Amino acid sequence: MFDLDELAAVDPHADKAALVARIDELERVKSAAAAGQARAAAALDERRRADDAAAGVPAAQRGRGVTSEIGLARRDSPARGSRYLSVAKTLVHDMPHTLAALECGALSEWRATLIVRETAGLSVEDRALLDVELCADVSTLDGLGDKRISAAAKAIAHRLDAQAVRDRAVKAEGDRRVTICPAPDAMTYVTALSPASGRYPLPRPESATTTPARGSVCSASSRTAWRWPPGWAGKSSPGSTTTICPHSTARRGPGLRPCWTQ
Repeated sequence: MFDLDELAAVDPHADKAALVARIDELERVKSAAAAGQARAAAALDERRRADDAAAGVPAAQRGRGVTSEIGLARRDSPARGSRYLSVAKTLVHDMPHTLAALECGALSEWRATLIVRETAGLSVEDRALLDVELCADVSTLDGLGDKRISAAAKAIAHRLDAQAVRDRAVKAEGDRRVTICPAPDAMTYVTALSPASGRYPLPRPESATTTPARGSVCSASSRTAWRWPPGWAGKSSPGSTTTICPHSTARRGPGLRPCWTQ
């Protein structure tokens, strides 16, 4: 293994250049570790499926429980474990250049995930072409942030198979939803995942009279059920809008409460 104490050690008396270099070095270590986790996750899935096959387990049931084990090993939930495994299998089996860029520190784990996400719906052959074009030369990744890397992968995917990208966007409409979850300081996140071309930026609560804009107020409702307006589904790729309201807005009767739309 490796010495965690040595890895975490930093000389507090080092000059500024040395401290910046140490931060850069540790960031590359994190990326290399993520590449190792991807390989380990894919290998674990293969081993489990092979063992299940040898034991006569039906094909549809092979590999069950692997995502929970991966999530547990990464101190995360089974749902996150499933996402980690999906990305790992794509990187290991279909996108070796992206995996190599992750291993050398040219990509972070999140940016590698963004690239994999944009290949959803592509054939194995097109995914391999995208992998080569975007990540074979890691120097082209220098200076690119999350949005530019995601946009570059999306542009290549659209050029390779525009129909697959359109099909993915149409399918995504079925995932439109509104979720409510707690936010810090007694606040609430109300998040709508909606088609970008939809007529309403947010679905309206049953008693709402206005659609909130940035810095505006919205009508509170004693009910937390939301209703999709007729014809709300759009035809293009989905977008996400988040509204932050005081926690009391979701619990008390009608009244105006400030809301911020992000």
